[in-house]
Amino acid sequence: MDKRLGRFLFMAAMLAIAVPLAFSQSKAGDKIVIMPGNLGNPYFEVCRDGALRAGKELGVEIIYQGSAEPIAEQQIEVIETLIAQGVAGMAISASDPEALVPVAKKAMKAGIKITSYDTPIAPAGRMIDVMPATNEVIGRTLGRIMAAQVNKKGQVAILSATSSFFATNEWVRFATDELKKYPDIKMVGVVYGDDLSDKSYREALGLMKTFPDLKGIISPTSVGVVAAAKAIDDKGMKGKIQLTGLGLPSEMKEYIKKGVCTQLTLWDPGELGYAAVYSTYRLVKGQNKGAEGEKIDLGKLGKVPIGKDGQVFMTEKLPIFDASNIDKWAAIF
Repeated sequence: MDKRLGRFLFMAAMLAIAVPLAFSQSKAGDKIVIMPGNLGNPYFEVCRDGALRAGKELGVEIIYQGSAEPIAEQQIEVIETLIAQGVAGMAISASDPEALVPVAKKAMKAGIKITSYDTPIAPAGRMIDVMPATNEVIGRTLGRIMAAQVNKKGQVAILSATSSFFATNEWVRFATDELKKYPDIKMVGVVYGDDLSDKSYREALGLMKTFPDLKGIISPTSVGVVAAAKAIDDKGMKGKIQLTGLGLPSEMKEYIKKGVCTQLTLWDPGELGYAAVYSTYRLVKGQNKGAEGEKIDLGKLGKVPIGKDGQVFMTEKLPIFDASNIDKWAAIF
């Protein structure tokens, strides 16, 4: 090979490496990651869409990146990769609140601002935690809906996400406590579908088989509530087993109209993703530190107070979806 040609190819190769690196470094301050509990989950895809809207308003690049399954070890690997890339901030829905603390601390030590949303990282591993409502409001809302559906009597079971999800465990705890107000309601068990459709469907079938007198299922997970609705419908148990939970109106519209599920609830996941990005951005820009008593500007959602341990709650009351309004809500998310 001609020496001049060789030198030219060598320099071209070095330039090809250097340009993306320089671009990455120059843009690092504009990159905010929103990490779902797991990829392929429709709920988190709505969160992503809200995050993208926030990013457009703020003029920052939003990266939607996460693990295939809601497993802490997988999320940790993704976070390690993002630390190496030098992103400015991450909004994370934690698969395990405590397990993510060490890697989140590592990220913050590297100058990356950490926000959790939907399912929190423990306080030591985050600066702000954005939640749609308090765990008590969410759990007790589910309990009240179910009590009305079963006329305050009968066996009730819960089909949850995973046993490691702090938020869903809290929702289950408060829903169960709410049902204790009704002496004729008996809580017979909690099973976990791991936020996987097939497993959640099998667990719902298992509940019906194990408890032939079952009157109601609460599923505080958008994956689980759809799977439970399908199981009830497939087995011809509409009207015999009541169902409520946290579900996307667009996914549950069919089952609401068929009467398989008469009522369910949820906050707007798009607004949650939007708020998570705004919160992270405010930290990145130094406009907030996540201290109790601060007010944080969440764009179109207004200014919201920051509470203990950096918690931000978006609402004190959840909307109820039923046959009278499901079309309207399904058009939104």
